[in-house]
Amino acid sequence: MRRLARLTRIIHTFCRYRLDALLKDVEVKSRYKLLLFPFWFYPKPDISRGRALRNSLEELGPIFIKFGQLLSTRPDLIPDDIIEELNYLQDRVAPFSNEEFKRIVEQALGNNTNALFKEFSEKPLASASVAQVHTATLHTGEDVVVKVVRPNIEKIIQKDVALLELLARTIEKLSPEGRRFKLSEVVADYKDTIFDELDLKREAANASQLRRNFEGSPLLYVPAVHWQYCTNKVMVMERIYGIPVTDMEKINAQSTNLKLLAERGVEVFFKQVFEHNFFHADMHPGNVFVSPANPQNPSYMAVDMAIIGSLTKEDQYYLARNLLAMFRRDYRQVAELHVMSGWVPANTSISGFESAIRTVCEPIFERPLKDISFGESLVNLFRTARRYNMPVQPQLVLLQKTLLNIEGLGRQLYPDLNLWDTAHPYLEKWLKERYQVKTLFNNLKYHAPEWLEKFPEVPHLVFNALEKLNNQPANEHKQQISSATQRTNKALTWLGYGTLMAGLAITLATYTAIPQSAIVLIAAGATLLAVTKR
Repeated sequence: MRRLARLTRIIHTFCRYRLDALLKDVEVKSRYKLLLFPFWFYPKPDISRGRALRNSLEELGPIFIKFGQLLSTRPDLIPDDIIEELNYLQDRVAPFSNEEFKRIVEQALGNNTNALFKEFSEKPLASASVAQVHTATLHTGEDVVVKVVRPNIEKIIQKDVALLELLARTIEKLSPEGRRFKLSEVVADYKDTIFDELDLKREAANASQLRRNFEGSPLLYVPAVHWQYCTNKVMVMERIYGIPVTDMEKINAQSTNLKLLAERGVEVFFKQVFEHNFFHADMHPGNVFVSPANPQNPSYMAVDMAIIGSLTKEDQYYLARNLLAMFRRDYRQVAELHVMSGWVPANTSISGFESAIRTVCEPIFERPLKDISFGESLVNLFRTARRYNMPVQPQLVLLQKTLLNIEGLGRQLYPDLNLWDTAHPYLEKWLKERYQVKTLFNNLKYHAPEWLEKFPEVPHLVFNALEKLNNQPANEHKQQISSATQRTNKALTWLGYGTLMAGLAITLATYTAIPQSAIVLIAAGATLLAVTKR
């Protein structure tokens, strides 16, 4: 009954704001047009469709606000006028009671708050859609923040997500064109994201890893996690005293080097994506602060590590080459790289795809480099690729969202920020280092134990395959197959020797002081011997 009441309220809110306007450019199938009749009983509000969607989500509560925030990160799917309004969505959630907060903390940590903390603030520091934060002081004197997941939020989320899934499927059925928004995929992505945010132990682990990655770095500070006070429902972290990145009055008052600060934001992004392959994927202004410690050598401080992204080595490589090729206006290479990476189907017309990319990118690159948005260029590239059946790839969606956030922060701090000046040398350096002897050696050493373990199985598998092949053809072909088998056996023997020698050389290097360059030469020589002797 409650579910029906909730669905009725959702439909009433959507009708009151005439969200059928979202389908104004979509051809609705005749048999589904009657589903829209409830909208006809409501007058049209004198606001844009984006503002109407934003208002309706705010009225429907925290889960829908969170969904709207996710939609705002999908410029590859959602029209620009709607994105612009959704970007204004903020968590407007009333805090739950201090007594309830204490009850959850005490139940999770097995002790009362007086025993756990020297001081404990009854006033929330922040109240968001999923969690609430209070400040406290440990008995050791350290200032901390205590984060708690909202009570019964899982049940609320499950119900609202089920209704969102129903609404998404309904909208997609209304029209073939309506499916291009891929709302079912967006809802599925939202479901995974928000349930991940409910596990504070997972967030604590993310924070620990990110802190370790930037240990001693002048770029980014991540507060320490107090693991003895962490569970799935409660997390205790070091309290930081930074300046909100949106508070330009305070940032300017301390004579901060804004140009360096903006450039360091870009450096933080590229270091996370390409060097650490572990990036904070929710770096919106509310989660980023500026350290007041050294304004002329400024650094950032980050909180809320619930959403973290990473890329495969292949995606890292193709992304770096795509960005370089795009800014060199080598659209042919951009098209080829999309096919090579598997981001678009192998049968995609390279010439047609190249032409589509050129059409989108040329108007952008006619402007001065400092006026070009790196993030928007990436969004336009992926949006074009989507028309060539590029599937939704969550890791790339998180990456473009993070880049848009970082670039937005940088431009706010220093409007003349030329992101390309910072990004270009970093990408060039990263690609060169990928092929250095040291990098090659480390890759060989990483895979050596696995290769050595699997090597004894290789001859057996190949001989069995050749035996089956020898028994299948007609008699007149057997002599040719037998000759080929003998040549293959000989090649396999030498290949085995070569692989074994290379593997042993790499293993040796792990436990001896032999120079890496010498080991790489031994391994390469062994492989070359195997190839030439075949």
